[in-house]
Amino acid sequence: MSALSETARTAAPRPGGGIGQSVRDSLVIGKRNLIRMTRIPEMILFGIIQPVMFVVLFTYVFGGSIAIPGAGVSASAYKEFLMAGIFAQTVTFATAGAGAGIAEDMHKGLIDRFRSLPMARGAVLTGRTLADLVQTAVTLVVLAGVALLVGWRTHENIGKVLGGFGLLLLLGYAFTWIGALIGLTVRTPEAATSGGLIWLFPLTFISNAFVPVNGMPTFLQYVAEWNPFSATVAAARELFGNTIAGVPKSVTGAWPMEHPVWASLIWSVLIIVVFRTLAVRKYRSVSH
Repeated sequence: MSALSETARTAAPRPGGGIGQSVRDSLVIGKRNLIRMTRIPEMILFGIIQPVMFVVLFTYVFGGSIAIPGAGVSASAYKEFLMAGIFAQTVTFATAGAGAGIAEDMHKGLIDRFRSLPMARGAVLTGRTLADLVQTAVTLVVLAGVALLVGWRTHENIGKVLGGFGLLLLLGYAFTWIGALIGLTVRTPEAATSGGLIWLFPLTFISNAFVPVNGMPTFLQYVAEWNPFSATVAAARELFGNTIAGVPKSVTGAWPMEHPVWASLIWSVLIIVVFRTLAVRKYRSVSH
């Protein structure tokens, strides 16, 4: 009996524990996912093409038709108004990729292999979300370059501009944890992709990203101004210096719109805490 118990412990090693162990394991998993991404360059390429298409379409197709309060129908004013919304949409759409990647690892049995290693339980998910964050950052850099080419400009110092991009990446990282939970819940990568996108469209379009909130029905104004996505968009506009004088901070008096930087930080941290907890709990349950 003693020999059997010793064999079982050897076959299923346990992690050493501690924050240091968790960080090291997460970085190893993150490196593994980054290497995998570089070996499939079309994943990065397609992830860049879609937001670039959004920039071009919204700028040149809709930019001359949408009126901005205080600026009228002005393509240049709309570019200033639009870009923070496009950036935010891009980072949140990484949710679908995160969910699909985790669902694929489960489908192929990689999660069971990771279980046999002496690593922190949350490291597999943390490493995956960190790798997705790096990919999102690369996409955001390329997208910012395209935005500059079509005429977008910032009007604040470099510190505030970098702070705006930091808030965008923090929101994207928060949403990848939602994707992780979806990927652990569904059965196939295809379902994870669909599940990661279907709720993002109303979230991003019922917001201040593409049109001013004051043109929406009253009940949607409340939804849009308490939307965490809207808070980050408003914060990015403020830090980029892209606020439009004729567009009020808030139509309904919502606190997140009056204090968008703080609201963006609070929303993103809250989403990370809640959905990381749920995702790690789900990971432990499906791994047994």
